[in-house]
Amino acid sequence: MTFLQLAHKRYLIFGVANKKSVACHITQMLLEENAEVVLAVRDEKTRDQVAKIFPKLDIYPCNVENEEEITAAHQRITEKYTAFDGLVHSLAFADFSDGLKPFHETGKKAFLQAVDISCFSLIAISRIFADLLTSDASVVTVSISTTRMASENYGYMAPIKAALDSSLAFLAKSFSNFSNVRFNAVAPGLLKTSASAGIPGYLDSYLYAEEVIPRKKAVTTEEAAATAVFLLSPRSGGINAQKIVVDAGMEINYFDKNVIRKTVHSD
Repeated sequence: MTFLQLAHKRYLIFGVANKKSVACHITQMLLEENAEVVLAVRDEKTRDQVAKIFPKLDIYPCNVENEEEITAAHQRITEKYTAFDGLVHSLAFADFSDGLKPFHETGKKAFLQAVDISCFSLIAISRIFADLLTSDASVVTVSISTTRMASENYGYMAPIKAALDSSLAFLAKSFSNFSNVRFNAVAPGLLKTSASAGIPGYLDSYLYAEEVIPRKKAVTTEEAAATAVFLLSPRSGGINAQKIVVDAGMEINYFDKNVIRKTVHSD
């Protein structure tokens, strides 16, 4: 038995999209620990793409914007599986097709769609799949390292992630009425993923983060995934309703003397 005690446990993962996604790395790490993994992805097209990465895994399409699809996915999954030891919610979306706007100009439709996919879907999935979670299962979502920093090029996603973070406590409390299911989040700093590449100005922020981080190297997707895998394991049994920040120390180093020198004496 390995330290994480994941062998022969079964996990349901929402959000694998490509090889760069956090959910993909979580899946790979769980498989390396001899855990069983079942995937839920956005649609049939995504299923075909993900099947090339994980040809041996069962993959179910499930667009979480439509609660009927979540229910349908649950029904299909219960035809083969009776229980899961954990669930991963690695879902986020923001529509920046009209370009990045000042926060106060955020449109209602875009904001509510992002809330639905990035936050409410965790609540919906947890409710609909509650009967498939073992009594001490671990549910892990993916947040961000801070929701208090007004990063302009992250748009309106930080307030939505704040709502996601807050949901952890309420889900943990609700589920405590009938189980010991835990709800936690891994909260990485800036990552190099396909999703982040679509955020206007993200690259500059990523490069700045590398300057501020003490080790001068950004957080890797593997590091974020490893923390998520730990939270899924029985070894994290004492952690509940928490957000674990994985930012390689960025938050302690904003006043690094070299960064200050470059900024103040940039001319």
